[in-house]
Amino acid sequence: MRKHAGDAGLKDAIIINTCAVTAEAVRQATQTIRRMRRENPGARIIVTGCAAQIEPDRFSALAEVDHVVGNSEKVKAETFVGLSSAGFERVQVNDIMSVRETAGHLIDGFGCRTRAYVQIQNGCDHRCTFCIIPYGRGPSRSVPAGEIVAQIRRLIESGHQEIVLTGVDITAYGQDLPGSMTLGVLVRQVLKLVPELERLRISSIDQVEADKALMDAIAEEERLMPHLHLSLQAGDDMVLKRMKRRHNRADAISFCKQVRRLRPDIAFGADLIAGFPTETEEMFANSLSIIDACELTYLHVFPFSSRDGTPAARMPQVPRGVVKKRAARLRDKGVGVLSHFLAKQTGSEVQVLMEREGIGRTQQFTEIHLPAVSLRSDIVHARVNGHDGRRLSGEVLA
Repeated sequence: MRKHAGDAGLKDAIIINTCAVTAEAVRQATQTIRRMRRENPGARIIVTGCAAQIEPDRFSALAEVDHVVGNSEKVKAETFVGLSSAGFERVQVNDIMSVRETAGHLIDGFGCRTRAYVQIQNGCDHRCTFCIIPYGRGPSRSVPAGEIVAQIRRLIESGHQEIVLTGVDITAYGQDLPGSMTLGVLVRQVLKLVPELERLRISSIDQVEADKALMDAIAEEERLMPHLHLSLQAGDDMVLKRMKRRHNRADAISFCKQVRRLRPDIAFGADLIAGFPTETEEMFANSLSIIDACELTYLHVFPFSSRDGTPAARMPQVPRGVVKKRAARLRDKGVGVLSHFLAKQTGSEVQVLMEREGIGRTQQFTEIHLPAVSLRSDIVHARVNGHDGRRLSGEVLA
């Protein structure tokens, strides 16, 4: 979007790329739009992203907004050429469910100087009862493997040493492509065809959809980093059923145990929702206990946020105060398991990808402070000396 806007001469434009995953995200987007207008009275404000795609009328009703652009339109150069001319329609939002193409824009890399993210897939064909995102991103669609490999090669040539494969539902990768392409097959191909790639990661996965090739890659590919972020959402079977998830508690625990057997140094992160409609204290206790059962290290905790248009919004709601307290309990548990994990690393030797002056990430994506280390050597060998509860500290070894 930045490139298209620049090419079209929209130098003074402010582009706000909204999120729709929670009602709070939409509220904050509205606040940001109003603040941007106060601080930049003469600028052109263009609102796009998932919230704009789902609720274009909401944003077009704001006097501060000049244009509302949909998710499909925001990646097209011609949209921004049109925005730079007089008479362009104020709202440009088409039916995202009709989008089928896997254009090259999906694979653009972004991130820090040493790590780049490559979007291999967009959209989602599932209909979890709490989630509005499919209506913002459209159906699942995958980028052909050849294009992904070519993009990763370009990123490696430009100096990146770690690539993260990302998307909305990346375990659905390949289902819309010819042949028998899967996420695991893609991972194998990338590592084989780009031998100069030092480290490969995969972003959040729906563990129930992990294919055999991916499990084999986890076990056998040292350059595939030992860190997985899981879309668990809950640890209680009834809540999972009402969420319309595709796994139960036993599935999640079994998956983690299996992966840990294949890769003993693995670290798991997970998304967990607190206070889903109808959640009792007993149900919440099951979500709390799955943290230990799966030996999770990194938690992304979300207080349930009702989204209009989703089935969960019509279910009996948990009182807001209870939701916040349960989220706080999950976060407190998260602080404890992270501290325990960090303490176990003391004395170990790790390979660290430096991100900025003195700060890098281990293979398990754990942040580590290495004093006086510049970015001249992007991957360094270090010993862990301790931690502060949030990140490791250590020293570089010769």
